[in-house]
Amino acid sequence: MPKLLTRRFTLAWLANLSQAMAWALFIHFPGFLLGLGASEVEIGLLIGLTALASVVVRPWVGRAMDVYGRRPVIIVGNLGNIATLTLYLTVTGLGPWIYVVQILHGFATALLFTSLFTYGADQVPSARRTEGLALFGVSGLLPIALGGLLGDIILGAGPFTHLFLTALGFAGFALLLSLPLHDAPRGTSVPLRFWASVTAPDLQPLWWLTFVFAVALTAYFTFLKTFVVETGIGSVGAFFAAYSGIAIALRLFAGSLPDRVGQMKVLYPALASATIGFVVLALAGSGTAVVVAGLLCGTGHAYAFPIMLALVVTRSRKADRGSAIAIFTGLFDLGALIGAPALGAAIHFGSYQTMFFTAAAWTLLGTAVFAHWDRRRERARPSTSAPT
Repeated sequence: MPKLLTRRFTLAWLANLSQAMAWALFIHFPGFLLGLGASEVEIGLLIGLTALASVVVRPWVGRAMDVYGRRPVIIVGNLGNIATLTLYLTVTGLGPWIYVVQILHGFATALLFTSLFTYGADQVPSARRTEGLALFGVSGLLPIALGGLLGDIILGAGPFTHLFLTALGFAGFALLLSLPLHDAPRGTSVPLRFWASVTAPDLQPLWWLTFVFAVALTAYFTFLKTFVVETGIGSVGAFFAAYSGIAIALRLFAGSLPDRVGQMKVLYPALASATIGFVVLALAGSGTAVVVAGLLCGTGHAYAFPIMLALVVTRSRKADRGSAIAIFTGLFDLGALIGAPALGAAIHFGSYQTMFFTAAAWTLLGTAVFAHWDRRRERARPSTSAPT
């Protein structure tokens, strides 16, 4: 069996863990904005700007990685992240400057997440692709579990300046870990234009499913906090502890399952688990139900994300892998931009129960559309082989 934990893979994993910790501390950023006097509308606008900036820059990021290699983008992303986190120390009030800083943060985040995930994908042997990408994804799940807790400790002892300095420390460590990362020799294939990956028939069903999944994620990543506050049911910490805990455990101890039994045989049950999790949240009347929902949604995330990414890598040309992964990661930002206001409207005109049921129905319908679309693709190309 080909080796997975190579030096390059491990360094990239640690670099992604460190930069993701810097990002995860910003779970607390809305509290900083509240302290400056921002309204909920302005908070949503500022955070949305970060996602919008990430979406806008993705085509350049993907093209740059395919033309110049992963390492230059990784280094530029790290330097940009350090510079941006330093700029947060200069923010003293609401105004144009904080909008500029948020946009720059979105650019840096897009560069780092996309380039490090692409580099990690390059290191994974094809025979263990889903397992390797699932393991690499643990470097992004751990900060979700730890970022909120560490932020609580930091802010319990001092002001937000300490939080920004801690994030800056993680960003600096990510740069140090990234310096030894060098690109493997590239083939002679010429990268296609970025939009060729967007419109590739083999990839379009995956773009749809990724978008469906990304929109659904906003149901709890955006609204679980207000759900708990307004209903008094459950705990944000308990939900995400269950969510990240089960996801990490499954990836560490059963991450090879999709490669062993077949990706689609695991993908559809994973999406079903996430769908049932939304239904449990809609009907939740106790903290126990919220934890159960966290376990179900975490199980779905544990497998759905790496399987979709592995399929993207398999179905894209190696010369265009950077562009393909840039689209994949960018769809999560696009999903947040569209999903947050759409699901927020479901709460406004209905209730939290309406919103969670909407997320469940959306996931179910989106999965059915994907299954039909992908079967048609398979029938149209019965002897498809992996691109090179």
